[in-house]
Amino acid sequence: MNASTRSVLPRVIPAALLVTLALAGPWLTPHAVDKPVTMPFGEPGHGALLGGDQLGRDVLSRLLAGGRELVLSALLIGVVVTAVAAVVGTIGALRPVVGRVVERAADMLILLPAVLGVMLVALSWPGGGRFAVIVAAVALGLPYAVRLTAGAAAPVAASGYVEAAAAGGERLWFLVVREVLPNLRATLLALLGLRFVEAVYVVSMAGFLQVGPQPPAADWALMIRENSPGILLNPWAVIAPSAAVGLLALSVNLAAAALAPQTGRKAATLL
Repeated sequence: MNASTRSVLPRVIPAALLVTLALAGPWLTPHAVDKPVTMPFGEPGHGALLGGDQLGRDVLSRLLAGGRELVLSALLIGVVVTAVAAVVGTIGALRPVVGRVVERAADMLILLPAVLGVMLVALSWPGGGRFAVIVAAVALGLPYAVRLTAGAAAPVAASGYVEAAAAGGERLWFLVVREVLPNLRATLLALLGLRFVEAVYVVSMAGFLQVGPQPPAADWALMIRENSPGILLNPWAVIAPSAAVGLLALSVNLAAAALAPQTGRKAATLL
């Protein structure tokens, strides 16, 4: 194991463990997530390691079951936003006319507050729910991501080898996929980490506002909202899901930064 691997592993392992635990959590619950096992806001003990929630349901079981949908939603949002922004931003850098249109559109969408945008989409979407929140998060995350990738792609698009390929008659798609995007690996990986973290907070915010998953679903944000009135009776019902959201976002961000390539033959690392 070389020195670079030893320096990366400590920042990657926590994220991998947390994501794995969140994905496998529903199969690890000691109790049914919808069955009371203690008194409302019961103290830890008597078969409930973290006590009970506002209905006496096992906090630990709901904590284990409440992270999978959040992780999958945030991952989907991060991948879609990063992929679309990479293509659109690179095309904008290669085609200045398209780039100006993209920048003006992004400038307008950036002005929309995230909370307002999520509520508008989720409340107007037929049936609402988690899918509506995902659509809103993708739409709100794209303007920032497109501006970032366009700025990172601009110096690469103006380099000699790209201009030579364009002068040689290469198609736009070839220039995007073969000439520019491979040199934005560090930027795109860092962007994916940032979009994932933002998606975790957006989806959690939607759950806290109850415009995403609805009770009695096991969801970390819903746990915080539902159990906040009894925080003095059983603090773990609020502290545990809050810590889970924060640790997930922090660990994934650190892992993405550690995995981003720092050097390369033609790398343009702007983050």
